Amino acid sequence: MARYIGPACKLCRREGMKLYLKGDKCYVDKCPFERRSYPPGQHGKGAGFQRRKLSDYAMQLREKQKARRIYGVLERQFRRYFRVALRRPGMTGENLLAVLETRLDNVVYRLGLADSRSQARQLVSHGHFTVNGRKTDVPSLLVRPSDVVCVRPESRRDKYFKERRELLGKRQVPAWLSFDEETLDARVLAFPTRPEIDVPIEEQLIVEFYSR
Repeated sequence: MARYIGPACKLCRREGMKLYLKGDKCYVDKCPFERRSYPPGQHGKGAGFQRRKLSDYAMQLREKQKARRIYGVLERQFRRYFRVALRRPGMTGENLLAVLETRLDNVVYRLGLADSRSQARQLVSHGHFTVNGRKTDVPSLLVRPSDVVCVRPESRRDKYFKERRELLGKRQVPAWLSFDEETLDARVLAFPTRPEIDVPIEEQLIVEFYSR
């Protein structure tokens, strides 16, 4: 299972904005992005780098990289998601974001059961969840409307999920999901629409990047 294992804050600095890859740690004053918001590398702090105007290609690339990093997806898998979005009816860019949102690790994050998508990925990988009654440890599993995502009965007794119940409600569950905070069971009501996806991404630039 391929994943990025380098410093997460370095990715935020490269994109010039907080991607909130480390959950609550991104909200404290000691966040590295607050102290060093310039891009990483020996030329990142230079004034010339800051004033450089990006070409159309560079803007498209940066938007694609930003989306990949927010959802924790590597290039090969991201390209596959784009092909899936291309085959669906409707706007390709919006379809792409909908596909990324319906990854199982993102659903766990959206439910408030994890502080970040990387933490949600780990929880899924450790087999704490079932989809339609079947145990799964595949974070990239794409859920569909009417699918039921549950915390396994054995896992509900774990200290983590007992403490997590007290934090539920801190993050608003999107309208395309329903969630029972008592039983820790969730249902996918529909595919997410663009207004329901609160990520700072200009998806049209990604479509333009792959349409070159």
